[in-house]
Amino acid sequence: MGARAVSPTALERLALYFATLRTRPGILGRKILGTPDPADRGLALELAVRLTAEIRPDGSVTGGAVPTIWRGHELLDLGVPSYDPAVKRLCAWLFERQGRPGAYGEGCDKARHQQRVCEHYVQGFFSPAAPEQRLAPITLPNGKVFRAEPAARFAISCLGLRLALRAGHGDRPAVAQHLESLRLLAAHWHTWTGFFAPDVMVAGLHALAAGGAAYRSTVQTIVDVVAAHQDLEGAWPHADFFATLDALLATDAPEARRVAHRAQAALEARQRADGAFGATAQQERALIALRVLRAAEGPHAPSR
Repeated sequence: MGARAVSPTALERLALYFATLRTRPGILGRKILGTPDPADRGLALELAVRLTAEIRPDGSVTGGAVPTIWRGHELLDLGVPSYDPAVKRLCAWLFERQGRPGAYGEGCDKARHQQRVCEHYVQGFFSPAAPEQRLAPITLPNGKVFRAEPAARFAISCLGLRLALRAGHGDRPAVAQHLESLRLLAAHWHTWTGFFAPDVMVAGLHALAAGGAAYRSTVQTIVDVVAAHQDLEGAWPHADFFATLDALLATDAPEARRVAHRAQAALEARQRADGAFGATAQQERALIALRVLRAAEGPHAPSR
């Protein structure tokens, strides 16, 4: 009788999945796997040129706030420096919308004031659209769908804050104000099913993780809350599995790596034979999964 075939591991499936992708996630995936293609450097430049060409004169990208903000993240991922005119135009578009009508926290009423989610406590958020324009439901690049309007505006602003910090604008007073508002909000994130939905807390965690040493204790507190609500299968009730893992890995906290290890079985159970994890945000979620699996290997595995 012949030798029994050994099923490929999750990482081996991902290696095959990323091997031929001529995309930004493909380049990043091969880099994490330690198997970069010699053509990746030229591919990154080609993709950056193509993505830059789609930026409109006002600094936006077709599709609104999420595609515009994400374009900045994409260019930085491809090695475009923060001082590049394309990144600067995208950031200028973003900063023009800071504190404008439609931002999360705008206005005040008794209930919101008691929860400290009104303009007296929340400042520096970016407005993704005018207040009369409905955004929800809206899908973020990691596949998480926000169906409630306030949560959608909150999450989009956090995505914008991450871009501002990655692009080196942490010294802007309004950016520091946004971070400080998140810190104040996070002081009330003790329960998993309270006023703030878990996915809102996760979006805030992801942004605070980019805030540096000054926010490390706040980040650790939120990580502990997230870790405490991980179920026995490694996932989270009422929270998006991939978005939660993405935010946890951004913190680079030791506890986050332990959580990643506990999530490994749940992640592998979701993987398809082709290495992906379903049709939603397919490449981005495969990239998140790859980072989780590498983080679960040990403290020296690379993560974003």
